[in-house]
Amino acid sequence: MFPNGSEKNTTGAQDWTEVYEAVRWIQLAMALLSILGSGSIIACVTLRRLSRTPELQPLFLLSLSDLLLALCWLIGGVLFSKHCNSLNTHCYNLHTVEQVLYMASFFYTLNYMWNLYKGIREKFYSCLDGYPVQFSNRVSTAGKTTALLSGLIPLLLMTPVFIQGNVSQCQANFSEPYRCLLLDTGALYLTSEHEQPIPTCRLLHTYGIAVFLATFILTLLSITVFLAKARRIYRRVVTSNGYLGNQQRTSFRVMDRRMLLYPLVFVLCWGPAVGLAFLRVVRPSACQGKAGVVLYISQAFTSASQGFLNCLVYGWTHARLRQAGRAVLSRDVDTQTPLLRSQKKRSYQTLPTVS
Repeated sequence: MFPNGSEKNTTGAQDWTEVYEAVRWIQLAMALLSILGSGSIIACVTLRRLSRTPELQPLFLLSLSDLLLALCWLIGGVLFSKHCNSLNTHCYNLHTVEQVLYMASFFYTLNYMWNLYKGIREKFYSCLDGYPVQFSNRVSTAGKTTALLSGLIPLLLMTPVFIQGNVSQCQANFSEPYRCLLLDTGALYLTSEHEQPIPTCRLLHTYGIAVFLATFILTLLSITVFLAKARRIYRRVVTSNGYLGNQQRTSFRVMDRRMLLYPLVFVLCWGPAVGLAFLRVVRPSACQGKAGVVLYISQAFTSASQGFLNCLVYGWTHARLRQAGRAVLSRDVDTQTPLLRSQKKRSYQTLPTVS
C-alpha cells in the first residue's frame, strides 16, 4: 500500500478494496431511493401546505432530516471515486455533518412517536367521554420547542468535533477516499510507524462513537416506553365493551400495529451500524474479520435506506398524507385531454380510502 514504508494505515484498507467498492455502489443506490422516498413526502406536504399542521409537521421534519442525510450518503459515495489532496478535509467535515443529521433523525423519530402516542391517548379519552377528538390547526408551543431542540441538540453535541478536529488537524485520519463512505469509525490513521495518533483526535474519535451509541440507546428506550404506554391503552380499549364501537376498536387496532412496527424499522435501519460501532469499541480486531465485513455491508443496505423505509412505514401509511397525495395527483386533471381526464377521474374514484 505504501512502498516507502513511511506510512501505515491501521484499518487494513488494502484487504478491504472489494468491500469498499461494493459498499460504495450499495450506498449510492440506497441513498437515491431514500432521496426519492423522503422527497415524495416533502413535496406532497409542501404542495398541500400542510407542513405546519400538528398532525403532519413531525413527519415533515423527519423526512427533511432523512433527505439531508441521504444527500450526504450520496456525496460520500461520489467522493469515494475522487483522488485529490483536499479529500481528507471534505470527508472529515462530511462525516461530522452526517453525525449531526442522523442524531437529528433519531430525535425527530422520537418526536413523531411522541405525537402519535399523544394522539392515541387523546382519542381514547375522548371516546370514553363521548366527545369527538378536537384537532387544532396550529402547532403548540411545546411542539415547536421540541422540534427546535431535536435539531439544535445534535448540532451542539458535534460542535466540539467540528471545531477542535479541524484545529488539531484530525482530518489526516480521512486521507484515504474510503473514509468518505458511511459511518466509518475505524482505527485512527497513523502518519508514521512509531507515531501514535494525536490524543485530541483519539478523544474526539471515541466521543463520536459514544455519542452515536448513547443517542441510539436513548431513542430506542424512549420509543419502547411509548410503545408500552400505547399497548396499555389498547388493552383498556379491548376491555371497554360498553364504551367503544367496532369501528373505533378497528381504528385503535390499526394504531397499535403501527406502534409495534415503528421500533422494528428503527432497529432494522440502525442495528448493523450500532453493532459495528459497539464491536469496534469492545473488540477492534474483530472488525477486520468476517463479522466486520458482514456488519459493514449490512449497514450500507439499512442505514442508507432509512429515508426510503421511513417514507413507506411512517409516511404513506398515514391516512391524511395519502389523501393529500391523491389531491396532488388530481390537480392536473383539468390540464389533460377529455379522454385522459375521464380515465383519471374513474381511477381516482376507485382508489381505496383506508383511515
